[in-house]
Amino acid sequence: MKTSSVAARAFGAAASFAAAGLLVGCGSSPAPSAGPTVTVTVTAQAPSAPSTSQPAPSPTPSGPPGCATAVLKAALGPGGGAAGSVYYPVDFTNTSASACTLYGYPGVSLVTASGGQVGAAATEDPVYPRRLVTLAPGGTAHAELQVTDAHNYPPSTCSPVAVHQLKVFPPGQTTALYVAISATGCLNPSVPVLMVQTVQPGSGGR
Repeated sequence: MKTSSVAARAFGAAASFAAAGLLVGCGSSPAPSAGPTVTVTVTAQAPSAPSTSQPAPSPTPSGPPGCATAVLKAALGPGGGAAGSVYYPVDFTNTSASACTLYGYPGVSLVTASGGQVGAAATEDPVYPRRLVTLAPGGTAHAELQVTDAHNYPPSTCSPVAVHQLKVFPPGQTTALYVAISATGCLNPSVPVLMVQTVQPGSGGR
């Protein structure tokens, strides 16, 4: 009887020790380590705007260089009247020893004897498209100029004034040539008196 009691106590002690060891083992086991942190960056992009293609500029005609004012001589050809206007060819002659080109419209305005501009510069008449005109040494091209009779307009609207010269800028140039003319202009710049066409090959003499 004593032996059984001792054995029972020994078994109970062993069981308690085992249970305590199990609890200690469970409490002391390390927590699983976390893996490396991965950072993902997301960049929000605004939707791209549709591309708008710009129209290509008109190609510059190829050829000899443009005629500088210094190598040109301007002259007014004989005029012809029609429907209250007079039409004059403005001739450009290449006085240099090298070929040069004219392209587009000349700038033309009426000026007084002292050089003061009268009214607005000539408007552009689109009857002929621009074309590259090559002037050989001594060669001539022309642009047709329409001069409307200022007396077609009421004096209170036109403010007429006598003019004695044309101020002519060859196409693409900023230095002018002066050509004698006898006409009447309108001081009012809103009254159209001059209209000019593009430069065309040859002399405009009638």
